[in-house]
Amino acid sequence: MRPRHPLPQLWLMTDERMGDLLWDALARLPRGSGVVFRHYGLPSGERGALFARVTQVARRRGLLVIRAGAERLGRGAAGVHGRRGEGLRTWPAHSRREAIAGIRAGANLLFVSPVFATRSHHGARALGRARLGLMIRGLQVPVIALGGMDPRRAAGLKPLDIYGWAAIDAWTAGPHSRALRKLESREP
Repeated sequence: MRPRHPLPQLWLMTDERMGDLLWDALARLPRGSGVVFRHYGLPSGERGALFARVTQVARRRGLLVIRAGAERLGRGAAGVHGRRGEGLRTWPAHSRREAIAGIRAGANLLFVSPVFATRSHHGARALGRARLGLMIRGLQVPVIALGGMDPRRAAGLKPLDIYGWAAIDAWTAGPHSRALRKLESREP
């Protein structure tokens, strides 16, 4: 299924570790960005209530929300992450095999990780530029780089033809990041 709107190039991946920084991260995302709502560790009712709040903020700010996990959480998601479903389909890929599986499953967008060392995959071997380039070469689906990403690192990956980048920590970092302030200033 083809998405109705342009695919976001900037993404926030949510999880429980964010705590109240989730709201700062949502405020920091430029209009037109995407959010992959995860929060897998929350009990079903809490997860659904948080999803409703996130989608409400996202709608007001012009952000697109993708729901991760099998559990239905209510209305407001533009699609699903890591599974077949309605709307926009995004897919996690940690190897070329997983990327191809995602494409075969109908993914509109691949989240490739971990590109660099990250707290989310502590101890996992990072792909780095060379392995990332080999992994995504010739794929006919846009690739979002994930894992230790920030605006500076994403700019360094542009020659590899990545479509965009996603992060947790880059969006929750304090306003000290000059690169993030530049992104925030682009918002109308």
